[in-house]
Amino acid sequence: MTPLLRRFCAAAVAVLLTTALLAVPAPNAAAASTLSQLTVRGNQLVDAHGRTVLLHGVNNVDKDAPYVQPGDGFTLTRADAKDLAAHGFNVVRLGVSFDGLMPRRGQIDHDYIDRVVSVVDTLAAEGLYTVLDNHQDGLSKVWGGNGFPAWSLKSRPPSWEPNPGFPLYYLMPSMNAAWDEVWSNRHGAVDHLGTALATLARAVKGKPGVAGIELLNEPWPGTAALTCFPVGCPLFDKQYQRVMQTLTDRIHGQNADVPVWWEPNVTWNQLMPSYLGLDRIRSKNVVIAPHDYCIPSQLAIYLGLPEALRGLCSAQQDLTWSHVDTVARRTQRPVVVTEFGDGDATVLANTLQRADERFVGWMYWHYQSRHRPDGVADDPLAGPVGRQLVRTYPQAVAGTSRSMSYDANTGAFRFTYRPNPAISAPTVIAVSDLHYRHGRHITVDGGTVVGSPDGTTIAITADGTAPVTVRVENAPAP
Repeated sequence: MTPLLRRFCAAAVAVLLTTALLAVPAPNAAAASTLSQLTVRGNQLVDAHGRTVLLHGVNNVDKDAPYVQPGDGFTLTRADAKDLAAHGFNVVRLGVSFDGLMPRRGQIDHDYIDRVVSVVDTLAAEGLYTVLDNHQDGLSKVWGGNGFPAWSLKSRPPSWEPNPGFPLYYLMPSMNAAWDEVWSNRHGAVDHLGTALATLARAVKGKPGVAGIELLNEPWPGTAALTCFPVGCPLFDKQYQRVMQTLTDRIHGQNADVPVWWEPNVTWNQLMPSYLGLDRIRSKNVVIAPHDYCIPSQLAIYLGLPEALRGLCSAQQDLTWSHVDTVARRTQRPVVVTEFGDGDATVLANTLQRADERFVGWMYWHYQSRHRPDGVADDPLAGPVGRQLVRTYPQAVAGTSRSMSYDANTGAFRFTYRPNPAISAPTVIAVSDLHYRHGRHITVDGGTVVGSPDGTTIAITADGTAPVTVRVENAPAP
């Protein structure tokens, strides 16, 4: 082994040991009727009425072929969509696979796309947006991962090269050579991926329930990973941004209205900053889509290290969110956390508090169908995790959000916004169905509740141009 390769492996082992591991009331009919195409306006996602939209939701990512099969006990059903909507969620990050979209060179699997579109329609019927996530872990089945079809890559692991599995297979020289193929487009992998994603974009054109297409989950820099530590890798991120822009142009060539979501390279999960936007992002309709995992907690959960390590999570997550702030300022694009997840409710609370402070949306990892054919299913929203995730929050704001607080123990919610008189649609507040045991007590200063105050959501109109403050609390016990 050469000195350079030894250096690469030593650094990569240290990094990858800390990688993030993967980790009812009736539905509100009004939600589906008001679903409208989201678009990027400055650093906000807005709907067709001009309201700022805040997304709270879950991931549903099928990593094994045949992908996205309604009724398979994994893919979300109409009953799941009703459950999620009743909890106040308004988005699902639905995994799609390049390997499924184009299983053979140049040949699109339209049946697969039809199945994806069917799930999009099922979710939209219950008022849930969909982000279509081009998902990969470990690049390809060639290395025991998922994502890129084998035919799209030339590199192969030699017979003598050990494969340690996820996540350490990112150390494999052959996999790093294959990632280098992707970023250089040496053998046309990006061209083919662009064709696949453009075809998907065309298939969902005109469907307002599609909140975006995410270009690539947790992209690894390949051999450039060495340059990412300890302060990030601006040179690689410039190359990476060029690839993201190429794919964005392909998608917008077929569907100009759909937002395209860019995730920072995955060394972000190992505390490195992103330099996306160091060169100006040409496309306006782009969302930045980072993840937020706590390394100490992941080590405690998955490697059996002392649980006391979780006490370090708050400081680590402060650093991650400082990176969020930096990339948001630089890019002037909205930020939505597309993955976070941890069985520790305190770690979840760290993410959710920081997101609330910034009015940043999120999608929890992970949720699969609770309505299995065998009748056996776990509810990831049960217990303390559910009481953190199921929250009262402003889904659509007819103005500018000023402040928000939420107590996951009591359900006490306070939100202030300054209304925009040019927006005629009401502000919509999703109300937790888990926290108001004795009923909800709603007060509005500067505005009025319109329609029923008892549904999954409540609508607020401003009395004038002064700030509006909405409070939702537990009603007194009878």
